[in-house]
Amino acid sequence: MNHLLSIEDLDREAIERIIAQAARFAEVSDREIKKVPTLRGRMVLNLFYEASTRTRSSFELAAKRLSADVVNFAASGSSVEKGESLKDTVLTLSAHKPDAIVLRTPWAGAAALVSQWCGAAIVNAGDGKHEHPTQALLDVYTLKDRLGSIEGASVWIVGDVAHSRVARSNIIAFQRMGARVTVAGPPTLIPRGIETLGCEVRFTLDELDSADVVYALRMQRERMGDTQVPSLREYSALYQINARRLSPRQLLMHPGPVNRGVELSGEVIDSPQAVITAQVEAGVVVRMAVLYELLAGRRGPSSAPGQREPSTVAADEPRQLA
Repeated sequence: MNHLLSIEDLDREAIERIIAQAARFAEVSDREIKKVPTLRGRMVLNLFYEASTRTRSSFELAAKRLSADVVNFAASGSSVEKGESLKDTVLTLSAHKPDAIVLRTPWAGAAALVSQWCGAAIVNAGDGKHEHPTQALLDVYTLKDRLGSIEGASVWIVGDVAHSRVARSNIIAFQRMGARVTVAGPPTLIPRGIETLGCEVRFTLDELDSADVVYALRMQRERMGDTQVPSLREYSALYQINARRLSPRQLLMHPGPVNRGVELSGEVIDSPQAVITAQVEAGVVVRMAVLYELLAGRRGPSSAPGQREPSTVAADEPRQLA
């Protein structure tokens, strides 16, 4: 593959290949020297327009363990604050000829646009409320490690589905691996038509005990209006995953960061059922596997891309992307 823009780009065979490669890299991570020379001489650019702890640090560690050179770019403190557009920033940084750009932005579809502006391999590390494909891959890896197979498993994704880029990617990825997916939450936080992705929809947690895996989502108050949820207290009363709602046989997942006491109670976060820390650990090896898949054997980026005229960008894209 040339880019990883969406989990929809990957069929089951491709997902299994990445997961298998991640498992091999996990063996490297257990060694005293945790580096391999696979991507020596390659450059990976982390371009983040939104705050991130887990994703950014794991991509940096992944690239370094593959012996790649890493450049970290944050919008804060850069020319972006002076009004520079995403396209001009990408073209400027492309002059350094990165082999891969790991991109996180608040704009849905930004990763696909950037893939047309430069010759580097683009990894979507989250584009607005659209997708987060590497999170889905590391979650599949974590579940396969715990369950052996996801085939036939029942996965409930609970909470703020409307504002979650993780939810869409995970619905697709889990189903491709044979799981049955249900999304649950307040009607105001369940997007209309999401059942067209093949999942079931519930507005209560009455049937939560039927799930093998409970995947809680963060309440993204920074993205929602005041009318979508009256209060966090009311949300917690109806939808918080706590010891009363989570049975000992169920696995608990969360993409982080966790609002402790809101979507999850402290007791379940710290319970043996929670695999939240395992998800973080999986992030490094899975992202190593993604970079390996994209760059091993790939020639350096062409200097030609970037000559594209602004008129070829869709007219309805946000102005920041022009």
